[in-house]
Amino acid sequence: MTRSGFAAIIGRPNVGKSTLLNQVVGTKVSITAPSPNTTRSAVRGILTEEGVQVIFVDTPGIHRPKTSLGGRLNETARAAADGVDVILAVIEANSPIGPGDRNVLTTMLQNARDPNGPRPCVVVNKMDRPGREAVASQLMAATLALSEIADELGLSSVLGRIEYFPVSAKTGEGTRALIDYVKSVMPESPLLFDEDEVSDVPEALWVAELVREQLVRKTKQELPHSIHCRVTEFEWPHITVEILVERESQKGMVIGKGGQLLKDVGIAARRQLPEGCYLELKVSVEPGWQRRDDILDRFGY
Repeated sequence: MTRSGFAAIIGRPNVGKSTLLNQVVGTKVSITAPSPNTTRSAVRGILTEEGVQVIFVDTPGIHRPKTSLGGRLNETARAAADGVDVILAVIEANSPIGPGDRNVLTTMLQNARDPNGPRPCVVVNKMDRPGREAVASQLMAATLALSEIADELGLSSVLGRIEYFPVSAKTGEGTRALIDYVKSVMPESPLLFDEDEVSDVPEALWVAELVREQLVRKTKQELPHSIHCRVTEFEWPHITVEILVERESQKGMVIGKGGQLLKDVGIAARRQLPEGCYLELKVSVEPGWQRRDDILDRFGY
């Protein structure tokens, strides 16, 4: 009998959720960058081993939204944690547990309140940075924070079901134990995807995300939030990606002096695509798109 199920990865921005997804799946299925809210949709990475299939769901970082886009990203993250088999709440080993982390832990507790519902797990990431004593202290701090939150919400019954995993998504340390646990609690089910599939992200969306990843990495910190990428033409080997920004001044920042930044972005993205791909990048202005519900609807957020 095969077993299959879903494990949602939640956390505040920049705790390493996408890096963790890529590590446990064993290949890159979600873009990563130092800027907050790089992930804007629920990205599924599929791991199939020994007749067990786990669909790990990477989610946008849960945060205090400043725009309509931010509010929709939070809704996406919380919706992804509903109805899954495991919830992995990711916090950092080298940062104090602040209001953002408590918000994430609250989401985990609330979604795991049913004894037959999702298995709650706390994943303490970046254990390679602070040392073992600091990791142990963070595990204790997480336990204390969860106890306080559970008391406030009347969810103390959930505490005994929580599992804790210190990991390094970057190096892979500790992730094998996490994978083995998640596999062990998957329900009996036919495999939901073919055994050789690692993601269900459409190819056109993946190309657009690769371009956005490089833009986020190469532009100033304020600009990544204003960038949206979409494929407007896909006839192999020719792919056209439109890059949208919010202001005319941002268009020049994306193109760069003499077009160099845009050229570098194209080269870096093309390296991750099959050989022979011709990638064309165009930049357009869509004023204030982050705050316009009609545009967000059109973009699929």
